[in-house]
Amino acid sequence: MHQQVAEAGSERELRDRLTQQGFLIYSIKPRAEIAKLGARGGKLDLEKFLIFNQQFVTLIRAGLPILKSLDLLAERLTDPKLGKHIQRVREEVRNGALLSDAFARQAIFPPIYVTSVLAGERSGSLAEVLERFIAYQKLALSVRKKLIVSMLYPAVLILLAFGLVVFLVTYVVPNFAQLYSSMGSQLPTPTQILIAVGTTARSYVVLGFFGLILALLGFRLWARTPSGKETVDRTVLKTPVAGEVWLKFQVAQFSRVMGTLLLGGIPLMAALDTAADSLGTQVLKKVLEQAAKLVREGQALSQALRTTKLFPALSIDMIEVGESTGALPAMLSSVAEFYEDDVSTRVTAALSLIEPAILIAMGCFVGFVLVSLYLPIFSLADSMR
Repeated sequence: MHQQVAEAGSERELRDRLTQQGFLIYSIKPRAEIAKLGARGGKLDLEKFLIFNQQFVTLIRAGLPILKSLDLLAERLTDPKLGKHIQRVREEVRNGALLSDAFARQAIFPPIYVTSVLAGERSGSLAEVLERFIAYQKLALSVRKKLIVSMLYPAVLILLAFGLVVFLVTYVVPNFAQLYSSMGSQLPTPTQILIAVGTTARSYVVLGFFGLILALLGFRLWARTPSGKETVDRTVLKTPVAGEVWLKFQVAQFSRVMGTLLLGGIPLMAALDTAADSLGTQVLKKVLEQAAKLVREGQALSQALRTTKLFPALSIDMIEVGESTGALPAMLSSVAEFYEDDVSTRVTAALSLIEPAILIAMGCFVGFVLVSLYLPIFSLADSMR
C-alpha cells in the first residue's frame, strides 16, 4: 500500500486526479489528521472481527442498508475496542463517507479488508467480496491455531525443564554443599564444579531473574523498530530449518492474500501492494516492493518474483503457469494451500524431534547432578570399609 502527500483544492479533485493516474484510492485525509490516526492504531481481535463480518454479511444479504446494519451491530459487539471503532465507522458513513473510507480512517483494520470493501463498493457486490474475506480469515486463523497448538507442548516442556534446572542448581546443590562442608572431606572435581556453580547461582538468582526480564523487554522494544524487525527477520531467514519454514509460511500468507484480492476484482498492482503491506516481515516487504517496481515496468509477476531470488522456485513456477493460463487467482490459492500443508508437516516433524531431544538433554543434566552429588557419599562409604 502506497502513501503520498499531494495538494488539491478539494478531496474530490484530488481523488479524480489520482484515479486518472491509475491509482486505487483507499482514503484521502487532511495532513493534520494523519497524526491522530496513528494514535488510534492497535491490534484487532481477529476472531471477534470475523464474527462481526459474518453478522454484517448476513444483514446485508437480508436486504438491510449498510447504515442500518452498522447501527444494529455497533451497540451489540462484545469487544469494547472493536465496538468503539465500528461506532466511528457508523458516524463516518452517516456523515456521507464511503464505507471503505470510513474503515480506512480508523487505521486499525487490515489493509486487505479495506481493499476488499473498496472492491465490493465499486463492483456492487459487497456481500460476495466480504464472504471471500471471511473465507480467507477463517483459513488464516485455522493455520495460525494449528501452529500454536503444535508448539504448545514443547514450550511447556522447555519451561518445566528450565524450572527444574533452576531448582536443582539454586536449592538442592547448595544444601548438599552445606552438608559436605561440615564433613570436611576432599570432594571430587565434578562435585566441586557443581557446588561452585550452585552457590554462585543461588546468590544471584533474583538479580539474574530481573536481568532476564529487562533483557527480554529491551529485546522486544528493539525488535519493534524497523531496523530491529529487519535484523530479526534476516537472522530467522538464515536459520537452517526454521528459516525455510518461516519463508514458506510467509509465501503462503502472501499467496492467500493475493488470490483473495484478485478474486475480489482488485487490480494486480493494488493487490500486490496490499499483500506486501499485510505481511509481518520487513525483508519480504522490501522484496515485494522491488517486485512491484518491476511489474510496473512491464515484467510479469512470476519474472519479477524470480529476480528477487527469495521466493521458492516451485511457487514461482506455479504462478507462471497461472499467468499463462489466465487462472492466476486460483493458482495463488493452490500455492497457499501447498505451502500451508508443507509448513504444517515440517513443523510437526521438527517438534517430534525436539521433544525427545529436550528429554534426553534433561536426563543427561539430571544424571550429571545426581552422580556429582552422590560421588562424595560413595567415596566416604568406601573409606569406611
